Amino acid sequence: MVVVAILAAGKGTRMKSNLPKVLHSLGGKSLVERVIESAEPLLPSRRLVIVGYQSQEVKTAMNAIHGVEFVEQTVQLGTGHAIQQLLPHLEGYTGDLLILNGDVPLLRTETLKNLLQTHQENQNSCTILTAQLSNPQGYGRVFRNSECIVQKIVEDKDCTPTQRENDRVNAGIYCFRWPDLAKFLPQLEANNAQKEYYLTDAVTQVGKVMAVDVEDYQEILGINDRLQLATANDILQRRIKEKWLLAGVTLIDPTSITIDETVELQPDVIIEPQTHLRGKTIIQAGSRIGPGSLIENSELGENVTVLYSVVTDSIVQSQTRIGPYAHLRGHAKVGANCRIGNFVELKNTQLGDRTNVSHLSYLGDTTAGSQVNVGAGTITANYDGVKKHRTIIGDRTKTGSNSVLVAPITVGNDVYIAAGSTVTEDVPDDSLVIARSRQVVKPGWKMKTDS
Repeated sequence: MVVVAILAAGKGTRMKSNLPKVLHSLGGKSLVERVIESAEPLLPSRRLVIVGYQSQEVKTAMNAIHGVEFVEQTVQLGTGHAIQQLLPHLEGYTGDLLILNGDVPLLRTETLKNLLQTHQENQNSCTILTAQLSNPQGYGRVFRNSECIVQKIVEDKDCTPTQRENDRVNAGIYCFRWPDLAKFLPQLEANNAQKEYYLTDAVTQVGKVMAVDVEDYQEILGINDRLQLATANDILQRRIKEKWLLAGVTLIDPTSITIDETVELQPDVIIEPQTHLRGKTIIQAGSRIGPGSLIENSELGENVTVLYSVVTDSIVQSQTRIGPYAHLRGHAKVGANCRIGNFVELKNTQLGDRTNVSHLSYLGDTTAGSQVNVGAGTITANYDGVKKHRTIIGDRTKTGSNSVLVAPITVGNDVYIAAGSTVTEDVPDDSLVIARSRQVVKPGWKMKTDS
């Protein structure tokens, strides 16, 4: 049995942000969300998040995560003080406590499983995660024997020159047998320059302590400023791209592409340079995205092409071509074998199969059937200055260039709308609409002048 506690009370002053540090985004998820998810496969009996700075904002942002409990640390007096706040919440608990940091978002689940397994198999009072760094400056050094038993932890500033040669550092990730830690927590003292209660003071006092080295030191990197956040993003992007390349996805110029961890791709998808995939996006096999495109929170079917375009919160069915320079947003739904071309914007619009909107059009709050052809410059005027209204266009209808359909309006099946028409009334099936003034030509006419 294991309970997970996540330290998330800090302000994060060096981020220079009004947003709590743990809520900053990395790969489409907040830092603290990533930490929680890394521990989920351990099947913890409880998940306790210790909050402090802007605690209500942190709670609100995490409301969607089921089963998370919050513990208040109203004054931040160090890691030991934070864990002291758990005493009334874990009264009578006899299992293990895994302590994670809300600003260390790159930990792999496999690393945590290894830490917990080592802890339980060896019946340790405490097991700590360590790493060997080529440049350990600034980190507390961990000294252990040949059997991985921790003998002492020395902060960098307190190390002797000989001790500084030790490259094994404390990652700040701990697994404690809770009854052993709970006995010692009230004895913690703030006998240091910062006047804070350090959890490291408890590590070597609770009983048998072992150290477990992480295989990839990058997993323990913390986020304290925007530079470190950017470094973590680079590491995460490398992981994500390696995963998709090995899964049969082609990334042309991977360094210019970004992919959120929440994105799902199928084999034989091709991602062109300068393309960015964000949020809960799904792209099916054979689709080619980019160059220069942004896809966010959208679903694209098989063999879809998107060129120099933006697709957000939308669905595009198979064999459809988007772009160049198209914009789909506001829950647009485009059927199969459609063409959405140059400088076309769709907002909250649904198009049936084999419908084409090839260039220079805006369709807002529109439902169009199958095999509709929308001529260049067609606009559905959906806003009357107060409310939005819907336009409905039937199957196989064709709009001439530079047409305006003033909503609310329904245009039937097999309708032809003459170029330049402004249509303000409903149109029945099988009709021709001409809604423009008759052309007048005056031969021999010249503008009068004063001379």
